[in-house]
Amino acid sequence: MMAVIPEIGNSTREERKQYIRKQFQCRADCDNCGLCKIYRGKDLEQVYADYIEGLRSFADIAREYR
Repeated sequence: MMAVIPEIGNSTREERKQYIRKQFQCRADCDNCGLCKIYRGKDLEQVYADYIEGLRSFADIAREYR
């Protein structure tokens, strides 16, 4: 179960970064996880860099990969 996504206006850069790190940890089971396929093998901190920096919402970035 995913934790509540920290909103940009109510969180710090570090809280958003920790959220990405915690929720998108590599599970080393690509057949069942699917994160690498969804995000095309990109580093998730780079994918969500604008969210971490407070420039774009998590949802906006996630939509690009769905």
